Amino acid sequence: MASGSVIDPIHQFQIIKIVDLGKPGGIELAFTNSAAFMFGIVALVFFFLTFATRGRTLVPGRLQSLAEISYEFVASTVRSTAGNEGMKFFPLVFSLFIFVLVANFVGMVPYAFTVTSHIIVTAALALVVIGTVIIYGFARHGTHFLHLFVPSGVPAFLLPFMVVIEVISFLSRPISLSLRLFANMLAGHIAMKVFAGFIVMMTATGVAGWFGAVLPLAMVIALTALEFLVAALQAYVFAVLTCIYLNDALHPGH
Repeated sequence: MASGSVIDPIHQFQIIKIVDLGKPGGIELAFTNSAAFMFGIVALVFFFLTFATRGRTLVPGRLQSLAEISYEFVASTVRSTAGNEGMKFFPLVFSLFIFVLVANFVGMVPYAFTVTSHIIVTAALALVVIGTVIIYGFARHGTHFLHLFVPSGVPAFLLPFMVVIEVISFLSRPISLSLRLFANMLAGHIAMKVFAGFIVMMTATGVAGWFGAVLPLAMVIALTALEFLVAALQAYVFAVLTCIYLNDALHPGH
């Protein structure tokens, strides 16, 4: 977005109110472009999976194959990280992986909104994961879940320090989980917008600028390809870390 002759790379992340829902209890409520895209992403995934698996033929077509590959990919990730017992969390991991993946890819569409570039969205997803770990851990193991913070084989005089380190490490999980996804998507989109702005400014200077714009154009193409790779990798990393954290809920002992 340009303001005069200045390209603003941050404007693409602006939250825009679509429907103002008032201020019940003094809390401002509104249906925004971010909420609209999240609803759209959920609807897109729902209709795709429903349509792709409606026939369930023995020889799958392209859409059914894609849906089955997605299922097997996430299932193998869960099994390899949390074991067969971790498959009870498959619906959660699959939902998070598909949502983050599609949200990242939708954000690559010109003029679309990247919901995962907002820390409030990624933090909410991370809190769902950590909340599940804590609730399931205590529900299944009771106070034995606290053994997660007590490494075995540690000398008694070091134990208090190790417990503090383990607690801090556990509390930092939702922070790192949310910041990793948020920062990668934010930085990538800003970089693409900046180089795209160079193209606009250089071509506006005349014929000489057209030739000079070749370099930033090449950078935009390279960054776009890289950002698609990052979008897929971040969804995978989010799913793998979710499985690792859920494994602690299943097996809290060190």
